[in-house]
Amino acid sequence: MLPPSLRAFTSVPRCALGRRYASHGAPHYNEPTGWLFGEKPLPPGQKRVKEDWENIWYFGMFGSMALAAVLLYYKPDTSIQTWALKEAKERMEARGEKYKYESSS
Repeated sequence: MLPPSLRAFTSVPRCALGRRYASHGAPHYNEPTGWLFGEKPLPPGQKRVKEDWENIWYFGMFGSMALAAVLLYYKPDTSIQTWALKEAKERMEARGEKYKYESSS
């Protein structure tokens, strides 16, 4: 004898139950409408109302880009070539050699 919780499933054929998804149904998506971002154009004279998240996204996205540009512009030069040139100049000065070209005339 089966427990009452399993008896209900034994009477329904397996193919009638369908396929199970984690979201409890078939995958849903927005059908293409042909409108940009799925928004219909407004009648003339009406202004589009922004959603609450839009200004936060604009300031966050473009603000972070501006901050990244400023930080990259003022980033210190840590390349190996710059270090090697500075080191070579210091060593040549210590030996008394000239590192700048001076014309003979």
